[in-house]
Amino acid sequence: MMDVSDGSGPPHLSLSRRLSPENVTMDLTACGLLVDRAEELTQRYAEHGNWNDVKDVWFDERLANRSTRGSSQKIYRILTSRFKNAPPALPNPSALPAIFDRCATSQDKAQILYLYLVADDLLVQYVVSEYVDRLQNAVAEPLEFSNNTLNQILSQLEYVDRTRFDYAASTTERWCAGFRSVMREIGALGGHQSTLGKQPSIGDTPLLVSMDYSFGVDDEEWIAAPRGLLYLFQSESRWKELFDRAASTDAWEYLELHGALTLRPTDSPYSWVQDGGAV
Repeated sequence: MMDVSDGSGPPHLSLSRRLSPENVTMDLTACGLLVDRAEELTQRYAEHGNWNDVKDVWFDERLANRSTRGSSQKIYRILTSRFKNAPPALPNPSALPAIFDRCATSQDKAQILYLYLVADDLLVQYVVSEYVDRLQNAVAEPLEFSNNTLNQILSQLEYVDRTRFDYAASTTERWCAGFRSVMREIGALGGHQSTLGKQPSIGDTPLLVSMDYSFGVDDEEWIAAPRGLLYLFQSESRWKELFDRAASTDAWEYLELHGALTLRPTDSPYSWVQDGGAV
């Protein structure tokens, strides 16, 4: 076991005053994680290798099943945006079918897809970052997802042009409902009536993905604030246990460098993916 961050790592940096209003969308009102459909898209992408062919197959299948083209187009646009715009630190979408095959539950898959959502949707990223800040600062009931708390967080969003978040109340309410739906799918929230969340348990496969993502996005500084674990609302008190779990696999190992014990992938990130290769 190793001594991890003492809390002196990089401070939370709010996205407020760093976002442009044109880059903020309410896509979550129309499309949550949709685990089954997202998994289907990654399977098609692994088969065809390009999104144009995937699009043709997707619409042919949707129309055959009597889905409306408009609805299918919107869902396709939102889901594929998360994959097309994914940072290099996340697995290439072509590797996701192999990764999903290693998942034990739908929640495992949801936790992986959630990382793509947070990376792509800046409004979700802003709200998640604010909840991470609440968790790190030991705010009472830090993962409280009621409309009241979510509206308070959204109302504090100020854009780079000094304008503020401003959507119709009905639209914002639907967005809040969509956000809670995502929280339920990743295990951070219980039944449909509950708004008081918890730190979710993380399965073995999403743990490896979130660890590799943290290492890839922040490199040598990752261990002070592992982004993948923070996005999944894992408080610092849990990191040592999660680090040990990762090190117990063939994918990660403890190493002594310059007299200090550190943790890093045994090979390149995602090289553990069976049949998917390193991506």
